[in-house]
Amino acid sequence: MTRLQFFGRCAVAAVVAVACAAPGPAAADDGWVVTGPGITSGISGIAEVDPGRGSGELLAVHDNKHAGEPRVSRLRIGAAGAAEVRRLRWDGPRLPVDLEALSDVPGRPGEFVALESSGRGYHLRLRPRSVRVVREFTVPGVAAGETGEKGENYESFALVRQGGRLIAVWAHRGQDADPAGLRLARLEWPGLRFGVPRSVQVTVPYPSERVRHISDADITVTGRLVTAAASDPGDDGPFRSAVYDLGRVRVGTDGEPSPYLRERPVRLGVFGGHKVEAVACGADASTAVLGTDDENLGGWVRSGDVCG
Repeated sequence: MTRLQFFGRCAVAAVVAVACAAPGPAAADDGWVVTGPGITSGISGIAEVDPGRGSGELLAVHDNKHAGEPRVSRLRIGAAGAAEVRRLRWDGPRLPVDLEALSDVPGRPGEFVALESSGRGYHLRLRPRSVRVVREFTVPGVAAGETGEKGENYESFALVRQGGRLIAVWAHRGQDADPAGLRLARLEWPGLRFGVPRSVQVTVPYPSERVRHISDADITVTGRLVTAAASDPGDDGPFRSAVYDLGRVRVGTDGEPSPYLRERPVRLGVFGGHKVEAVACGADASTAVLGTDDENLGGWVRSGDVCG
């Protein structure tokens, strides 16, 4: 089963009641599956549990800030199109605040990295009913315990292995006239040590108002840089999103990654009524899972051919 195959046309939760559709504009788009109602169910990052193995399971993070609110969920769409949503316990010395991104760790099954908007990251190990914090870190340019550099707000983090190197990409989301700031660096996994980041600024043409130029990012195994952009006018929307091909990431002869951006971003898909904050490209570099944080309209997922 591929990541595309486990999506049905509607969903009924096996753990908590999830309707096939919800009131408001979010119910209008074909292919979307609701994963939870209300503002605490929004999906801000998503990753495949067993990349390339076709298990059909996803791990999602939520950008909640208060005790008692979910931080991580395990998702599966059953054969009948039923959405199974299991909230997982966070097992670590501190409860995270505003988790905005999630990536699997290539070559290390059951291990993930989650990132807060502040730039604090967590190396996680998946357990049957919990995620355990193995290590904490901060991305370059952010001092421990502080908010993002120059007021930056990070909404993406992804890992890919290229040329024998583990490459990390993360980005300040930007807002309207403030461009997104995309960073790339080599990552030495044993010590969680980053190389010197290389950065570029990014703006997108759509959405055009109240836009976050990068609301998530992923790199395919072939080096394609796929990002989402989203409009966020408030907790009730209306939301708009698009997915873009920004260009390529290549590892040079010095072993360091560099971004090679297109002159203009290529728009791969438009999603009205949703605020896409999670993009995870499949192991075959063609399919993707998209996740949304639609605030009062809850969390949603769908598949899409936006990574090929």
